[in-house]
Amino acid sequence: MDNRETIMQCALNLFSDKGYDSVGVQEIAKAAGITKPTLYYYFKSKHGLLEALIQEKGELLMVQLTQAVEQYGNISEKLLKLAHAYVWFSTEDEKFFMLMLCLMYYPRQNEAHQAIAPLIHRQYRLITETFNRESRQLGNMNGRQEQFAMGFIGTLDSYITVQYEHGKSREEIRDSGAVYSVVHQFLHGIFS
Repeated sequence: MDNRETIMQCALNLFSDKGYDSVGVQEIAKAAGITKPTLYYYFKSKHGLLEALIQEKGELLMVQLTQAVEQYGNISEKLLKLAHAYVWFSTEDEKFFMLMLCLMYYPRQNEAHQAIAPLIHRQYRLITETFNRESRQLGNMNGRQEQFAMGFIGTLDSYITVQYEHGKSREEIRDSGAVYSVVHQFLHGIFS
């Protein structure tokens, strides 16, 4: 790993474990075994470091989600593929996933929330567009595609977070049957 990657990984670990606002540049530099000027050489600031993390890691997530919705299939199949891609990503990079969720709920004026907001909006847009394209299959959409997207992502976020809280392993969280059940429950609601 080169200095840049080491800095990013150390920062991700610290941000995820302590929260973005609780971590200082000196702490990141110390954890990475570098000097503050070296960190500033690569990232200019702590905020610049956070933005680089979000850009690189968030792009990986978006590529996986985009590939999932571009595959052929009906809405149920696409949502299942989306769910598998989202869950897979969350278990491949748990630290970033948990940081992403945390930053999403920061105050809107906080610079960390503002850094994550474009990625969150891209996710919602992608899933909303999926519901838009498939609305013929789902006759009860009635212009609620964005609500469906929020509900879908919220359901997945809750599933993943609760599984981690219960100490489930990566394999248990990724379990095809469990992910299928989550998507099935979303599609059919509580009365199915």
